[in-house]
Amino acid sequence: MDTAGTQPCARCAILEEQLKQLQARLAQVEAEIAAAKKNSRNSSKPPSSDFVKKPKPKPKDGSKRKIGGQPGHPLHERTPFDDDEVDYTELHCIECPDCHGPVVPSKEPPKVLQQIDLVVPSEMISVVGLRSHACWCRKCKQVHYAPFDEAKRRAGLVGTRLTALIAYLKGACHCSYSTIRKFIQAMFNIELSDGLLAKLIGKASDSLDKAYQELAFLLPKEPWLNVDETGLKNNGKGMWTWCFRASLFTLFKIDASRGSDVLIEMLGVDFNGILGCDYFSAYRKYMKDFNILVQFCLAHFLRDVRFLVEHPHTKNQAYGKRVLERLRNLFDVIHRRDEYTKAAFKIELQNAGDELWAEVVYRVPSTKEAQNLANRFRNHGESYVRFITTPGIEPTNNLAEQAIRFVVIDRKITQGTRGEKGQRWLERIWTVMATCAQTGRNVFEFLHDSISAYFADQPTPTLLPDST
Repeated sequence: MDTAGTQPCARCAILEEQLKQLQARLAQVEAEIAAAKKNSRNSSKPPSSDFVKKPKPKPKDGSKRKIGGQPGHPLHERTPFDDDEVDYTELHCIECPDCHGPVVPSKEPPKVLQQIDLVVPSEMISVVGLRSHACWCRKCKQVHYAPFDEAKRRAGLVGTRLTALIAYLKGACHCSYSTIRKFIQAMFNIELSDGLLAKLIGKASDSLDKAYQELAFLLPKEPWLNVDETGLKNNGKGMWTWCFRASLFTLFKIDASRGSDVLIEMLGVDFNGILGCDYFSAYRKYMKDFNILVQFCLAHFLRDVRFLVEHPHTKNQAYGKRVLERLRNLFDVIHRRDEYTKAAFKIELQNAGDELWAEVVYRVPSTKEAQNLANRFRNHGESYVRFITTPGIEPTNNLAEQAIRFVVIDRKITQGTRGEKGQRWLERIWTVMATCAQTGRNVFEFLHDSISAYFADQPTPTLLPDST
């Protein structure tokens, strides 16, 4: 038998098999390279994961950016204190500083120097006492004492303003108990133990409970919410801090779960608002199970598109660049909102959204990465562009991400909590700080008012702005 004709065919089959293996291996290597290049710019990874960051691009003209205010930026200066807020020392020239001759008052305005400083520490602290003298009742045959003021009795050794200061240092300044103890000792020459400081924080936390519960009650009734979550350690065990940002307040919730059960607990199954969030599975499950309206974050989608633009596969790159261009057009319309009439802006926004939809869904290459992005938009595209048809909804989840940034900083400094009391304290103080920032209120003054009312057994203040 002549096998000469069959040998090339067998060799071709072997080569084809080797080619398939090499192509599969190449695709695997490309995927590994692309995954290794993921950072906070082209994925949902946090900035802290970028151990090696790219240097910032240098100006094209070769000039070096100077430190401080840049040319063209508006000047920002502090508004001086009003004259009735300052104790002035009046200075007058008694002779000419040059020729030492006599001088008379001039019509020119005076030069002013205003200075803020601390008074002597001993004058900042007042130590007051109440003496309850004993009396003898001849009828009852018992000794009685004059009653102490209930608010002062509940406060104990440390009064309301100092308690508020300690709570502010602990919550807003990320201070440990030992740091606060050293500060109080150095500043006021008073020794307070870590145990006493912990009790004071417990009292401050209790005073904020009613205000926190009021916001938690209102949360499911909000027309829209931005939600995000980040990790937290409790005695080394992983937990999660959830952030719910409404139009007038922000609420934090610490839970062991990162699942949709937290959303059910906080918002219920009949939530009728719109949820602004990223594409995390817990939100998609909550959306699917209870028919919740969602606005998925376009900024996160933009990062995934950048991942395709930087992918080693040329088809992914071409597809990513086309989608990225449509996204830029959409954001350009949003940023130029003030240039349009209300009707014209709506039309331009709708056109840009339709163009984005068409670019993402059609002309999709056969690569796995591109198909994943297109399928996501096919399944949930309406939830990515809901802001176009629903006025007042933000296209990104930046509001929640900005609110939760403080929590990430606190976690890195304090290393988390040690128990349930610490978790409740963080939930309440973070809620107070974020909400006061939204409404323009002073955090320290709110703490003081809340603690004072709590010690006096009076209703504590609300975090909601006065509707009148």
